[in-house]
Formats: sequence, C-alpha cells, structure tokens
Amino acid sequence: MNYCKFIKKAFTFSLVAVLGITTTSNAQNVSTKAISSTAKIFGGRAQYRTWNVGLNAGVLSPVALTGASGTNNYSNWDMNLGYGLTIRKQLAHSFGLELSGLAGTLSGSNKNATNGIQDGRTSFKTSLDWSANMMGVVNVATIDFLRRENSINFLVKAGFGLSGYSNKYIDDKNNTVDNGSTTSKQIPVGVGVKFRISDRVNFDLGHNMYFLGSNDLDGGNDISPVTKRAAKDKYSYSYAGIEFSFGPKSKPNLDWVNPVAMMYDELRDPSLRRELDSLKKHVAEQDKHVADQDKLIADQSTKIDALSKDSDSDGVADKFDKCPNTPTGIKVDGSGCALCPTGCVETTVPEGASKGNIQFEFDSSVLKTSSYPALDQLSSDVKSGVYSKIRLEGFASIEGTPEYNMQLSIDRANSVKTYLVNAGIPSSKLAVKGFGTKRPIAPNDTEAGRVLNRRVEIKKK
Repeated sequence: MNYCKFIKKAFTFSLVAVLGITTTSNAQNVSTKAISSTAKIFGGRAQYRTWNVGLNAGVLSPVALTGASGTNNYSNWDMNLGYGLTIRKQLAHSFGLELSGLAGTLSGSNKNATNGIQDGRTSFKTSLDWSANMMGVVNVATIDFLRRENSINFLVKAGFGLSGYSNKYIDDKNNTVDNGSTTSKQIPVGVGVKFRISDRVNFDLGHNMYFLGSNDLDGGNDISPVTKRAAKDKYSYSYAGIEFSFGPKSKPNLDWVNPVAMMYDELRDPSLRRELDSLKKHVAEQDKHVADQDKLIADQSTKIDALSKDSDSDGVADKFDKCPNTPTGIKVDGSGCALCPTGCVETTVPEGASKGNIQFEFDSSVLKTSSYPALDQLSSDVKSGVYSKIRLEGFASIEGTPEYNMQLSIDRANSVKTYLVNAGIPSSKLAVKGFGTKRPIAPNDTEAGRVLNRRVEIKKK
C-alpha cells in the first residue's frame, strides 16, 4: 500500500472534524476571562486544574512515517480500529506528563506483491492486546498567541512504553501459523492538535508512532537490504478524541493559560493599583514620621546645647552658674563663684619663695617637670655621700577635708621618693611623712599662700 494514500485516508475524517470543531469553537467563543483572571502569575499550579482524562479512537497500522523502506514483509497494509485512554498531569502551561493506554488490531497481506509472496506468508493479523506508555507532552505553539485566550494548541510527545501482542500468519499453503504472545519495549513519539470546546472539554487530533525493540510484530523477520540485519518493527496510531479536565469549577484549566495576557491584566488590575497607592501612602507616612523624629532630635539637641552653654567658660553651665561673667582664669566652686573672695587669679610663686621645697598643683600629687633639676642634684649629692639620710615631708593647702589633705600630703611625699628611687637612691635612705594642712608656710586665705603650702619639704642629714 502507498503510505501517503494511507495517511490521506486516515486523516480524512479528522479534517472534517477539524472544520466542524473550529466552527463550533468560533460560534461559541467560550469566555473564561473572568475565571482566568483569578489566577496570578507565579501563583503556582494549585490555582489551576491540572488533571485531564481522555478517550480516543482511530486508525492502527503496522507502518510509520519514518524508517527504512523496503523492509516490510507485506505489500498491503490494512487500517484497523484502535482505541485508547489517556491520563495527563499538566505541570506547566507548556509541559505535562501523559500516561496512555492503547489496544486494537494490526494486519496486512501480500495480495498485490509484484515479486511473489515474501517469506512464504500471504497475510498476518496481530492483536495489540495492550500498549502502555509514559510520554512528556510539550505545547510548542498556539494559533491564538496574539489573543487573550488560547483555543488551539500544537503538541509534540515522546517517551517510553511497553506493548503486549499476539499474532498469526497464513503461509503460501493456506496454513495458519500461531506465534503466540510477545511483550516488547517501545519508544513512542507523536504530534497532536488540541481544540478547546469549553474550559473543561478539549477535542484532540494526533498521530503517534511506536518503535518496537523486536521484529516479530507481523509474525516474520524483516531483513534490511542496507544493513542485512533484522529491522525493528513499528506501528502508528492516528486518532481523534475527547479530553476532560477535572477539578474545582472556580479554577481555570492550565492548558489554556496565556501568561502574557495574565501579566498584562495583573499590571492593569485596579486592586493592584490601589495596593500600590496604599504602599506609596504608607511610605510617605513613614518618611513624614522619620522627618518628625529628626526634627524632635534636633530640638532636643538645641535644648541640650542651651543647658550646657557656659558663656564665661568657667566650667559651670549658665543654667547653674550663680556668678556669671567670671573673669578668665579665676578658680570657681560648683555654683560658678570664685574660690578667692577678692576674685584673685592664681599667681606665680616668686623665685626663691619655696627654696628647698617641691611644689605641686592644686589637688595633685604629680611632680612638675620644673622639679626635676633640683631632685637630680639631690640624687647626685646623696650618691656622692654629701647626705646619708633624706626625710620627705608632704603638705597640703586648706581646701578639702583634713583626712583627704592628709592622704594627699603623703602621696606628694611618695611621688618625690619614687623619683629619687628611680634615680638610684636606695629606699632605705629615704623617709616619708605627711602632715596634711599642718605647719603652713603662708596664709591659706589667699591663693598665693595656698600655692606655697602645696609642697614637699626635703630634710637632709
């Protein structure tokens, strides 16, 4: 049989059905826009119906569109009834997994053979008891890619499966030979067109080819004239069918989703616009809140600066200064008033006024650098044997409590001792004694006198 003529016959009823279903589809102009609009981009498969079950019937033949020619054992191929069932899980708009079953009859003869009966066989008949296949289904194109809703999808399929069949053939002596049952692996591939009747019902047309792992589908061994090896058998199935989508009515069918249209609708969705406006308002309110907080912080900083302002630089803030405008250099108490009743400034001790004494700053036991030369000379005299013993007597001015001043005088005497020890004088030659405010050498009612009383006297033996 001429295979092109076979294909024409197999698809004659399909072309008629296409015209009818296209007319029906255009007439109905199924509107599921309202339903589809409930789904969202990136919303996942849970928002769609994804399970589909189909029933189909068509033409089975023991040939395929592809493969080497001239390897068939029969010159005529019959078209027989085939019927199948499909269960498909749509994983995305463009891809799904389909489990399919198929059964029917395959047959052929050598009644028109020009080279005589091949291999001593006049005809065969194979019962395709079952065929089970798992195929990936890819939606490669749609006629309605410019429209909001798809209604025609083009598909390609491929996968893996098994076929179980039994066959008989009649030899040239009119004897029937029964080959029994066989199970074979197979590779199914196919193409198809899906027409939308409603959101739940599709009309399908397709053509599948099944490439077997065996060569006994027709009861014989087909030898390739090219490879001189047994050629693997194949068969094909041209079909039409109805497919039903299962799931809640409120969910759209994932088969007919147009992601571009959905994205466009989402961008123009009034609720999205309101949400965006609400977000803008919230951001504006937050900006205002931040600005208010910044202003509050600035106001608090201004108040803090006002509280800490010290106009006369006496160390006491204006808010707490009971004696404003104190002259620069005047020692003040905690209320900002001068410690010296006459408002005197700290004076420099006249040269020679503290001869033999080591002077200290107010409330300090740290040696002045100006004391180093005198202490170095004292160290040299002790080392040379001029003096054998040194007594260091510490004193303090009248400010502070007696206990505090006593300790301060001892600390001052120890500061001198530490310097001398570091200069090489044995500590056994140095004695320390604190007298606090006792034995002042100047009046404590003036700053000049208090300066002289902050001292360590050096007693030499």
